[in-house]
Amino acid sequence: MQTKELVKDIKQLAKENRDYVISLRRHFHQYPELSMEEYETSKKVKEELDKMGIEYRSAANTGIIATIKGDKPGKTIALRADMDALPVEELTDFDFKSKIDGRMHACGHDSHTAMLLGAAKILNGMKDKINGTVRLLFQPAEESAKGAFAMIDDGAVDGVDGIFGIHIWAQVPVGKVSVEAGPRMACADWFYINVKGKGGHGSQPENCIDALVASSAIVMNLQTLVSRETRPHDPLVLTVGLLKSGTRFNVVAEEGYMEGTTRCFNPELRKQLPVKMERIIKSTAEAFGATAKLEFDFAVAPTINDEQCAKIGQGSVEKILGPEGNYHFEKVTGGEDFSHYLEKVPGAIAFVGCRNEEKDCCYAHHNGKFAIDEDGIEVGTALYAQYAIDFLNKYEK
Repeated sequence: MQTKELVKDIKQLAKENRDYVISLRRHFHQYPELSMEEYETSKKVKEELDKMGIEYRSAANTGIIATIKGDKPGKTIALRADMDALPVEELTDFDFKSKIDGRMHACGHDSHTAMLLGAAKILNGMKDKINGTVRLLFQPAEESAKGAFAMIDDGAVDGVDGIFGIHIWAQVPVGKVSVEAGPRMACADWFYINVKGKGGHGSQPENCIDALVASSAIVMNLQTLVSRETRPHDPLVLTVGLLKSGTRFNVVAEEGYMEGTTRCFNPELRKQLPVKMERIIKSTAEAFGATAKLEFDFAVAPTINDEQCAKIGQGSVEKILGPEGNYHFEKVTGGEDFSHYLEKVPGAIAFVGCRNEEKDCCYAHHNGKFAIDEDGIEVGTALYAQYAIDFLNKYEK
């Protein structure tokens, strides 16, 4: 069983490797790569794993699956970090800011990759204390919601008994961690609507079927799904973020096109949404004499932490930061393709705090000024390692 000395070792090693992990994070930050284009990032990760003598194989094109086998038999725990950046122009003035115009690590994936490498270094040095196997998943394409599926297809969770992920989080204070049971992030599904009317001269609308008016009505009527068809206890967001219709001020629009997203935490509600949306969309279009077609893409499932895994995570946080380290943070309507792993194996994702107003680390994810207090990186590095040890010790043979 685990000793206090082992906990002390992990905390001390995370501190000793702090500069190493931060330097990696800053390197990745300077060279951000978009989803499924993480070639140089992947190359750098492999170089670091080679230095550590850790076995690995490629997966999902630019992804990596690495393995650390403990000296004692036991279960297998997977630790996951995502690697991709965003098409966002960086607006900070850091000396390690992005060197690639229009691209930025504006969601913290650079820190996730660096922290997992730091944890790999720690765990690889204490294989004699590991009861089982630690699998390291360096995943591409989280932002496009394709990476987790691709990693799973390539065997990322085959034979895995549990999985743990970290997301650095801008609304959680540095030095705090939220790893609570139940829904933590919403589904993130996408929809597309095509409306067909009959164009004509703007001075003679009676001879036309105005697709622009029908499209506008569809936008408004869809909101009744939230206000009149969904229990208030089941949060739901339905956003039409794009509406295109019309070509000229005096031309009645022939067509309309919309794109949007739905977010909820209830898997059953999620399944019902395209059916309910199609009813409203087609009926509304018909009321104007138009026709409409819905395409619905189930992209990212809700992220729901397993109760037992969350409990292990809270214990790991307490070992690293003390009881005050566990932080209550409400679930969020952002999406995470980590959810697809959780559909296969029990696990949990932790929100590791990086917010610090004094350091101007207070901007939202996906913002050009997004920045993290790098003190949170040391916490995340230790947490990855501590969780792996705690999970495997709990289920040791």
